[in-house]
Amino acid sequence: MSATCDQAAELVTQQLGFDCHDVSPVASVRSPFDLAHWTMPLLELLIIAGAIFALVHAIRRYKDGDPINLALWFAPLVYLMVTEPPLYFPEWFGLDEVYGFIFAHNQFTVQFMWDRLPLYIIAIYPALFQLAYEAVRVLGIFRNRGALVGSIAVAFVSQVFYEIFDQLGPQLGWWAWHDDNQIVNHPALASVPMNSMLLFASVSFGVMTYLVVRFIGPKEDSGQPARGWSLTARIVLIGLVTFPSMAVAGIPASFFGGDTPNVTGQAWVLGIELGLVWLAGGWILLGAFRGRGTDEVVPMTSFARIYPVTYVAVMAVFWVAAIPAYFGATDGITSDGTPIGSGLYVIACFIAADIILALLYTGRRSRVDVLTG
Repeated sequence: MSATCDQAAELVTQQLGFDCHDVSPVASVRSPFDLAHWTMPLLELLIIAGAIFALVHAIRRYKDGDPINLALWFAPLVYLMVTEPPLYFPEWFGLDEVYGFIFAHNQFTVQFMWDRLPLYIIAIYPALFQLAYEAVRVLGIFRNRGALVGSIAVAFVSQVFYEIFDQLGPQLGWWAWHDDNQIVNHPALASVPMNSMLLFASVSFGVMTYLVVRFIGPKEDSGQPARGWSLTARIVLIGLVTFPSMAVAGIPASFFGGDTPNVTGQAWVLGIELGLVWLAGGWILLGAFRGRGTDEVVPMTSFARIYPVTYVAVMAVFWVAAIPAYFGATDGITSDGTPIGSGLYVIACFIAADIILALLYTGRRSRVDVLTG
């Protein structure tokens, strides 16, 4: 076995339809028409275009004096560079006994690092961080409730939008989890590890957003946000600090770990924490709805108006296409041999996402202020 393709990686990539021994160590490019599933190039287009849109939007806001959006574009990339390599190659970092082999992505149009890191995965970090933050910001929650409450709302919004994608990926072969990994990948909700659902899809979004708003946004004493090298240094530091925050949030479930993990106990703890994210997020959004008559309205931006609804619409198309195989699955496995996600959880996420979109599009001033974004 090679240093980048051990037995577990070989097994998972073979399930996806390729050999991890026969890949480029730096980068690879293939035709989008030759990918394993027709949804894959459309997914790339949705996410990469979203990241570009988010960058344009962030630059506009930076020029208008607000560097938070720009920081939330670059800090997630720092976070990615810290988290992704150990997940792909734990043995390089002495973490193979701690984490084991976790998952592998399928082969997309543009791929890096021995075909472990698709370009769209790089893009999904700034695209979804921007989606979650901008939705909450435009709802006025940061302005009217402060950094902490706003960041909790971001953790909820990111959970809702990300899990629509996360629960579908394994079925369509976008990636595959190493099911034999009992350390990280269990307990799971259908095909998705609950650790990933909580720690990545909510905790990392909420923590990074709070740090950016708190340490990069305007200060009460000076009213001046971070700029120049100060901004760059803070972006890098926040990207690095976000990673250990996930470990802190995972401590409650770790009490049921050890050499013989109590998977049921872990599932209960993670389920309760996810439930708290939903309860807190729902309560904050309800407060935003109730405060419409008295709270100051934040002008809509082009990114908030276009990208969230586009994301949900495209994901809905993917899910509609996946429904026949989903209902035809036996013991959670489709006829193509791929595991299905949790349909009930995805329905809840779609409902919550639609409510968030409805809040964005209703109850605001008739004049859309495009100058801010």
